[in-house]
Amino acid sequence: MSDVVYIDGTNLRFGRVASKVAKRLINGEQVVVVNVDKLAVSGSRASVMSKYERWMQLRTHKNPEKVGPKQHRSPDRLLFYSVRNMLPKAPSGKEALKRLKVYIGVPEELKAAKLETIEDADIKTLRGNYMLLIEVSKILGWSLP
Repeated sequence: MSDVVYIDGTNLRFGRVASKVAKRLINGEQVVVVNVDKLAVSGSRASVMSKYERWMQLRTHKNPEKVGPKQHRSPDRLLFYSVRNMLPKAPSGKEALKRLKVYIGVPEELKAAKLETIEDADIKTLRGNYMLLIEVSKILGWSLP
């Protein structure tokens, strides 16, 4: 059985966390990320939201009037699909993705787990602006279940 790594996403950079998690999954570790809603997306509010809003308005070439595939808006799904896109498009990537669990907040069964952080993904090293992932999700139309 592979090792289980518990990562606390509080005050960490979104892209750095996604790439580090993808590398660990490829190496065969099982990764659980909690507090995904507290991840930070670097950039000014306008640039971050314009990027995500363009992504939400994707259309198809076959029928340009129709909006493209449904895009997920919740913070846990945004991280999950970012990590998925960083994994190989092969059976090994699908197997690696099965070892990933992503949670908003900390579930009761993981309260006693030893959470680690990723030092080089901390927002203390950021010089510019950033938004929390939960803010991005709420602006995109996600509401708490």
